[in-house]
Amino acid sequence: MEIGLEAAPKTSKAQLFGRLLLGLMLVSSGVSHLTYLRQPFHAQVPPWVPLNPDLVVVLSGCVEIMLGLSLMALYRRKEYVGIIAALFFVAVFPGNIAQYTEHRAAFGLETDTARLVRLFFQPVLVAWALWSTGAWTALR
Repeated sequence: MEIGLEAAPKTSKAQLFGRLLLGLMLVSSGVSHLTYLRQPFHAQVPPWVPLNPDLVVVLSGCVEIMLGLSLMALYRRKEYVGIIAALFFVAVFPGNIAQYTEHRAAFGLETDTARLVRLFFQPVLVAWALWSTGAWTALR
């Protein structure tokens, strides 16, 4: 796989909108990790993670802010950022699974059914990151 370094790949206006929207969502989510939703995010830290849950929430929030800003600002590197964002969504997926398997209520997900349905949205985020940045095409 070789991704061009000189020129950013062409993407459609829909992809541009999707990339900017995903970037804004990540920044917003990251800020919420550090502020008003900090405690509820603890529900997504799997019990087997050998770090303090608050540290995991803060670090993941910082990563989300950096990814979101990168999606919006690093046009020439958007493919790379898209791949990194997709990998981030894969990396945090065990937290969503833990919330389901540990029956932890947070973010209005009060039932196992609601928590299970949420699991199906993580692959959508992975695909969104790859599609909106043109990384999907570059990886093929």
